[in-house]
Amino acid sequence: MRKIFTLLTMLTISFANAQAFNGKGDTKFDVAANIQEHGSGIRVSTDFGLGENISVGATASYLLSVDKDGLGNKPDFGDRADLKVRFNANLGNVFNVDEKVDIYPGLDLGLRNFGAHLGVRYFFTDGFGIMSEIGFPIAKYKPEATGFERLNNQFTFNIGASFNL
Repeated sequence: MRKIFTLLTMLTISFANAQAFNGKGDTKFDVAANIQEHGSGIRVSTDFGLGENISVGATASYLLSVDKDGLGNKPDFGDRADLKVRFNANLGNVFNVDEKVDIYPGLDLGLRNFGAHLGVRYFFTDGFGIMSEIGFPIAKYKPEATGFERLNNQFTFNIGASFNL
């Protein structure tokens, strides 16, 4: 029940305000609920437009709800947190879809792995919309990760909103 309440709270907070990718000089700030095996939490990211279809940025995530291990231990802060730098190819206009839709595949380099992500945003107006993103590791720094080392080192699903800065 506590996990469901936490997730609903995060989603309610996340659906606040969003914006479309406008190209070079555009800055966006995403707030999302992070859902993965053995935990759920909050994720924030920011992206800076370098060109019409290219952006770079950073992501931070923190798992709020984490399962205990078999011995009843809970993970510490370092096990729950993750930081990443990212590169996106914003392809909404390349695919010639509605201007309210942005599709962005990308790569990220984090504290736990080198990975990839695929996201989509839908904008109700220039300043409000929703986003969803999946991410997965391509190369793990610890291929034989055990216990809490597996947190933030697996497939993730994020849903939330973006803010135009």
